[in-house]
Amino acid sequence: MGVEGCTKCIKYLLFVFNFIFWLAGGIILGVALWLRHDSQTTNILYLQLGDKQAPNTFYVGIYILIAVGAVMMFVGFLGCYGAIQESQCLLGTFFTCLVILFACEVAAGIWGFVNKDQIAKDVKQFYDQALQQALMGEPDANNAKAVVKTFHETLDCCGSDILTATFTPVWRDDLCRKDSMKSFFENSNCHKKIDELFSGKLYLIGIAAVVVAVIMIFEMILSMVLCCAIRNSSVY
Repeated sequence: MGVEGCTKCIKYLLFVFNFIFWLAGGIILGVALWLRHDSQTTNILYLQLGDKQAPNTFYVGIYILIAVGAVMMFVGFLGCYGAIQESQCLLGTFFTCLVILFACEVAAGIWGFVNKDQIAKDVKQFYDQALQQALMGEPDANNAKAVVKTFHETLDCCGSDILTATFTPVWRDDLCRKDSMKSFFENSNCHKKIDELFSGKLYLIGIAAVVVAVIMIFEMILSMVLCCAIRNSSVY
């Protein structure tokens, strides 16, 4: 016997929320894939300075996001089907998956909050090391020059602080692509540009995580109510 009255409204409300959840999973998956293949981040994070690879901590978060998006799409479909079929088994499985997914999202959020400054810091240290080798003419200077120029061209910047950002173009125009006095005074600090690059993307990920968390809480409540209503209706 199917549910009736107010419980029927909850059934269709749960279906709508699950459809939104499924769409959100698809959007998160798409955004994660875009972040993974974004030209700015890939140009920088695929660089190699001698035997040292550019820090890839950022990609760890992206891979987690890809996995979360894919699982969200599966769980959303499971919830939609379970709600329409009024299946206690499917709704119970759906609720369990939601709890696990919510716990994983909280853990990923804590990891992201702890590492949000470390990601940019590691990349800045990698850039500074390459810049030092390029300026001092160390054994790997040619490789270091290529790394530094990639940073400069990708982020449209030059130098790691005010001093090098001001004077590097004057005596090392092979590292900075600016060639006019106007652009010389407008050179941007690469540390600032690195912060902007990663903070903007992490901010986007944070917004998506909060929205998904709110939807998940509503879905857990609705699925519990609907599951109890189906159990009661089957008894009577």
